[in-house]
Amino acid sequence: MTTERPILIAGPTGSGKSNLALDLAERHGGLVINADSMQVYRELHILTARPSPQHEGRAPHTLYGHVPAGEAYSAGRWIEDVRATLAEAADRGLRPIIVGGTGLYFKALLEGLSTIPPIPPDIRAHWRAEAVALGPSRLHAVLAERDQVMAARLATADTQRVTRALEVLAATGRSLADWQREPGVPVLRPEETERLLVVIERSDLYARCDLRFDAMLAAGALAEVEALVALGLDPAVPAMGALGVGPLRAMMAGTMTRDQAVAQAKAETRQYAKRQLTWLRRHMSSWKAHLTQ
Repeated sequence: MTTERPILIAGPTGSGKSNLALDLAERHGGLVINADSMQVYRELHILTARPSPQHEGRAPHTLYGHVPAGEAYSAGRWIEDVRATLAEAADRGLRPIIVGGTGLYFKALLEGLSTIPPIPPDIRAHWRAEAVALGPSRLHAVLAERDQVMAARLATADTQRVTRALEVLAATGRSLADWQREPGVPVLRPEETERLLVVIERSDLYARCDLRFDAMLAAGALAEVEALVALGLDPAVPAMGALGVGPLRAMMAGTMTRDQAVAQAKAETRQYAKRQLTWLRRHMSSWKAHLTQ
């Protein structure tokens, strides 16, 4: 690796990519930059597996926990934040090490984002309310009726992106797929970076996800969800859809036993990891594979 190039590390949840980023940061004088859409939320430390204070003490980290849970953080905001962070890294003489599992962030970083007009607040409020009222399956069905292309791209459970697709269609009269085809301006070009894709056997990944959720519970994940719920946030904000939040809320409400909630949370995490693996392998086949145990 040439020392001046930013290092990009992508991988599914639980794959060990954060430890790899920390190791490289220590060896190369790096600044670890978050590229995970849930690790940005301040109130979600345990359930999103944000780096520990001990890890942050070994190398500088940024863009972790800097957004209140009540806000809806977007790829567009991340791009603006990462531009400023890359300039900061250059000023401090630190090598940028961008790590995460949100494929859209890396896609935006290397290819740019199309310029979608701002969504009027009334349209945004309408579709967020619909997302809560209809639930994931019926909301996705509405999208399928109006925009078959985006419905085919998005998982039924991905309420945040389904809602976004409906907002864009309502506000602009055009499919989000049309907007995404328009070229953007990349922040970094692929040839200017070192790109690593963390590779792990699926069975090993699932086992690690299960063990990690047990560790999260032991570390206080339930108390974290209790504090989040106490904020009285709009159920449609992305932070409320973080892995584990729904089942633990159900346990708190008495509609699930502890065993049921744990099993559901683990199943949701494995399903999410599977979707990440599929997306990353499809879109990042040119990245250098980094095998992890």
